[in-house]
Amino acid sequence: MSDAATDGDDDGADVSDLMDDLEELEAHVESEAGREAVAEAMATASELGHRGTFGRVIRGFDRTDAAEAALGSVLFAMPMVVEGGTRDVGVYIASHVGGLAGTLAATVAMVYGILYVADIQDVRVKDPILGFLPRRLAGVVTISLGITALIFTGWGQVDWGDPWVAACVIAVAWAPTAIGAALGDILPGS
Repeated sequence: MSDAATDGDDDGADVSDLMDDLEELEAHVESEAGREAVAEAMATASELGHRGTFGRVIRGFDRTDAAEAALGSVLFAMPMVVEGGTRDVGVYIASHVGGLAGTLAATVAMVYGILYVADIQDVRVKDPILGFLPRRLAGVVTISLGITALIFTGWGQVDWGDPWVAACVIAVAWAPTAIGAALGDILPGS
């Protein structure tokens, strides 16, 4: 059990602590009926967290989350698509492969940090892809990258006649777009 549940001081306990305790309990339950009962208790506890935008326990990644990530991506992509500096940075990055690798790694790291480290919301990993890749992280980076490529291509801001430069321009624009997707996904708290 968590410290808040065992030390008798329940003033600091919240739904997140209860979820931690239930997840720990779930690992020790052997019967199917017991696991179902724990799952129901976890669902009830998760609903308790829906009293406001902040402080909810966020689990899974569904179509609502995808729509929120898409909206956040679009909102952050619009300034990038009309700003000429995005293309200039993309052209620069195209001739500096280390800069491109750093941009891509930093983008994924920032999204991961917003979702799981910054503690804006209590985001839990549920059913990771291949056992290690969080669905929310994969969804946010994929949706934001797709929207960035779609908007930049649709509005004629990349020339696919030179695919390397086009990909680099999209990579530069993807950084803020991915941040927008991560924030758009978790701020509503679903």
